[in-house]
Amino acid sequence: MALKTDNLEGKEIALDYKRDSLPQGRWSDAWAVFKASALKLILINLLILVTVAPMVAIVLVRNSYILTLGSVYPLNPSVSYPFYPDTRGLAEQIILSVDAAFYAMLIAAGFIASVGLAGATYSIRKLLNTHGKFTFKGFFRGIKACYFNAALPVTVALTFIYASLMTWDWMKLVIAQGGNAAGAITAVVFVIIATVLVCVYCAWLFAVGTSYKIKFTQVFKNAFVMMLGTPLQTVIMAGISLVPVWLMLIGGFFGTIGLIAFIIIGFSLILFIWNAFTQWAFDGFVTPTIEQESVQATKEKKAAETDDDPERRARELLAAGRSELIARPIKPLGDAGVAELGKTFTRGDVAAVAAGREKLVAEIAAYEKEHENDPAFVEYNKLFAEREKALQPVTDKKGKKKKVVSSENLLK
Repeated sequence: MALKTDNLEGKEIALDYKRDSLPQGRWSDAWAVFKASALKLILINLLILVTVAPMVAIVLVRNSYILTLGSVYPLNPSVSYPFYPDTRGLAEQIILSVDAAFYAMLIAAGFIASVGLAGATYSIRKLLNTHGKFTFKGFFRGIKACYFNAALPVTVALTFIYASLMTWDWMKLVIAQGGNAAGAITAVVFVIIATVLVCVYCAWLFAVGTSYKIKFTQVFKNAFVMMLGTPLQTVIMAGISLVPVWLMLIGGFFGTIGLIAFIIIGFSLILFIWNAFTQWAFDGFVTPTIEQESVQATKEKKAAETDDDPERRARELLAAGRSELIARPIKPLGDAGVAELGKTFTRGDVAAVAAGREKLVAEIAAYEKEHENDPAFVEYNKLFAEREKALQPVTDKKGKKKKVVSSENLLK
């Protein structure tokens, strides 16, 4: 398979903005946007929390349910009566059953979380590409445009994470019952490796699907191409973007910091770092045609304004009345000037001043002659000439003078 992404060119999902220029430095620009838009990222994070709330509720209820079961016999080792001959693996079996039910709900809750993630990733990409622009309307536009392509990778990733958790619980059950621990551990290792690879691919699937409007099959192909094209960078940036997750997994004091980070800006931070990286990667693989078109359109607009400038300027000045200061060229003062007479002077000084004045008059006349045909002065004088002509008295058939004045012949 050739590593090509030609089908992405000119198909960026940008519903309410245009990229007017390429970033001079992706990370310096991203850092500048982050500092300037921190409050906007916090607001986006709050919008994500609303849609992620069902997943959080499921995890909290699951933990509470496990604790409740742990306080009841036979999971409580402090209770010795009545006596059961063999309860090995019973706790692990109950936990496996509870996790199978509750974590399956997380997959369903992922469809709700994808609503916030779709709007957030569009808004954050807009922040990066426009240097800080954000609107609620744009957030909901992002949901409409990106929801399906966000929900698909989220669902696939959650399904593999669910399989990893179930395999982990099954391994603990096998070990508790005295089964083949080596086989269970090997299965867990392979499932975790597969989950990591699939999640990395789903992250690119999420990035491509929410950034470009292309066919469904092309999303899979381009995500695979981007993952193979930036393997080391992908691993590093995925690890950096998930810093809040690593803090929570460490637990203790760092776990508290991670939890606070997630509440304030965690989800937005993850999406911001990942979008900054993926946009940098896209700019390396995809020719930025949108920026060039925008620059060309700006140049054409400025050129049109320049071409129309003399006539437009003259018409604006017409409303203020004819002015001799505007009707003819006037030489700029510059550094040239006429020598001044001091308190005491001689005939030679007077002659020098007179010669200087004559020279200045000649220069002014030469400048006026040189620029008298400039478009600004020609158009200005032409309009006033037509206006004066329209105001001239007109005689009728009997020789009587009549005055015809209308808005049409004044500003024709």
